[in-house]
Amino acid sequence: MKAARLAVTATTSALVLLVAACGGGTDEPAGAGPGYPVTVTNCGVDVTFDAAPERIVLLKSAAVPYLHALGVMDRVTARAGQYPRDYYDAATLTELDRIPLLTDKTDTSGHLQISKEVVISQEPDLVLGEVDNLSRDTLSAVDIPLLEEPAMCPGNTATPSFDDIYRQMETYGRVFGREAEAATAVGALRERMTAVQAAAGTASGRTAAVLYPTIGGGTTYAYGSASMAHPQLEAAGFRNVFGDTSERVFEVTVEELLGRNPDVLILLYSDGDPAAVEQGLTGLPGAEKLNAVRNGAVMTQLFNFTEPPTPLSIDGLERIVQRFRVDS
Repeated sequence: MKAARLAVTATTSALVLLVAACGGGTDEPAGAGPGYPVTVTNCGVDVTFDAAPERIVLLKSAAVPYLHALGVMDRVTARAGQYPRDYYDAATLTELDRIPLLTDKTDTSGHLQISKEVVISQEPDLVLGEVDNLSRDTLSAVDIPLLEEPAMCPGNTATPSFDDIYRQMETYGRVFGREAEAATAVGALRERMTAVQAAAGTASGRTAAVLYPTIGGGTTYAYGSASMAHPQLEAAGFRNVFGDTSERVFEVTVEELLGRNPDVLILLYSDGDPAAVEQGLTGLPGAEKLNAVRNGAVMTQLFNFTEPPTPLSIDGLERIVQRFRVDS
């Protein structure tokens, strides 16, 4: 019996009926574990777990720090995508190294390429992370539940915050029956935030932008107020020059960057050589006139150190504060 049932909230009646058929009215489903069923809402979809998931497939790396903190990485039976080692401590790397990698193949825009058949063959009772060619609907058709990080849900325009990290830790705690571990982890994260904000001090008045350059030149993307980059910059004492843009990510030109001329630039990338990433921005015609470039105030940072909101975002904040704190 599958450990989860799905229903689209107030929309898809067929799935609602499916949940009712599986759940048998108000009675607890057969085989439900203590404390179950548990229902969480994810990207507008209610996902009901009759027991804690035991066979997890990771299609994105963002959930890893949550699973590690809760002590359930041993339930991950397969993974796909990129898992840069700089994200993780030795204990997490040991856990990841024992998990078979299905594929790390991506397209030119960095999106994972994996077939439905490969994922289904793993017989997961939970998939974490939605990718372009393997959607939630595709998996739900074969009764496999999916959870995505809320900030990455399609159409999401909510302004993220560090509180989202704590809430998501608590959500995973409920899904896996690890509420106590989640509470401990949240307490530790809050303590880290208190310390890093004390180190950052009061707002410096400096401006900053978070960008995603294209290696080799080409399109440059910037992050607005709907991205985790925005509260991260604020917590570090900066004003996001694109904070007046409600989009999460969007294309920008060098001319627009020059018009806003941030004091600091943080360049995100998924993998590869950080020097090439920096060159992808500084090598653009006119970029040498940017204040941040002229003053050497350019920092490269792996993508998950900023987005989506996870414990790695606090790691990223610590790195930003360490690099740009006024007394450093």
